[in-house]
Amino acid sequence: MDNLILHNERTIPLAEAHLSPGQAGLLAGWGVFTTLRLYEGQPFEFHRHWQRMARDAVRLNLAMIYEEEAVCRSIVRLAEANHRAEGMARVWFVRNRGGLWAGDNQAPATDLIVCTHEIVPWPEKHRLMLQGNAIFSAGVLAGTKILSWAQNALLFEKARAAGFDDALLMNEKGELAECTSANIFLVRDGRVLTPPLSAGGLAGVTREVLLEIAPRAGIEMIEQTATPNDLDSAKEVFVSSTTREVAGVSLIQSQDVWVTVGSGAPACVGAKREFSCPGKVTRKLAQAFKAYVKSRIVAAAPAPIATPG
Repeated sequence: MDNLILHNERTIPLAEAHLSPGQAGLLAGWGVFTTLRLYEGQPFEFHRHWQRMARDAVRLNLAMIYEEEAVCRSIVRLAEANHRAEGMARVWFVRNRGGLWAGDNQAPATDLIVCTHEIVPWPEKHRLMLQGNAIFSAGVLAGTKILSWAQNALLFEKARAAGFDDALLMNEKGELAECTSANIFLVRDGRVLTPPLSAGGLAGVTREVLLEIAPRAGIEMIEQTATPNDLDSAKEVFVSSTTREVAGVSLIQSQDVWVTVGSGAPACVGAKREFSCPGKVTRKLAQAFKAYVKSRIVAAAPAPIATPG
């Protein structure tokens, strides 16, 4: 994490930040967050991230008391102050009031905290550990990116300890949902499918962009329910996220003794599946995404200052 952070309307050294133990958001994980990619000092697709946080805030009864444009400008200034033109930013909105153990403080209804960081390196070829019963798709907060991230962090840690790069999470119906911090895609029968949001996964911003640009790249992409058995016919698998962009998957393996699909029948018992990585479709989409990023950077660049003739 870089030295300077944004706390509400102030840019301060990390060591000087003070958060109250009476903040309901800290005690109960009551808040929302997002991770932004910084390209040339600009937060990529900030409006999409803001819209998702605003939707999630409504579900959490969280007051978004800050203005979108003002927060975006503050992130740009923070990145500049930290000399972080290329990297990432984490944005948290933390609820300060509510719950039985909330403190009696004079803080605003919601705290805004922003930190910047260098890009975390990811492998070119991902190895995923299949994890059953990790998502409850019918839950009240399913698909919401909330501060209470312990389960995802725990499963990621578990996967890394077992020699994998991430965990591929299944819901209570035995359907594929997402990774701990990335969306999943299968290439089958000449087209790309990704689990629908009803499976319980997060509405990733990179996922949203890929659904829009895939047709322009000549690739059919659909949202379709998938189970571990669908991996048998997949030619390629890849993941997408803010920090990974588009990354191929070379292997998916179940570490569970029993993994069940929707019918209740056992499947993938200790199974290991390997894929072409990165495959032709994955490479094509990765290139299309990079071209999209470049176009957005150019569009966001400040206009040159005119000089007298």
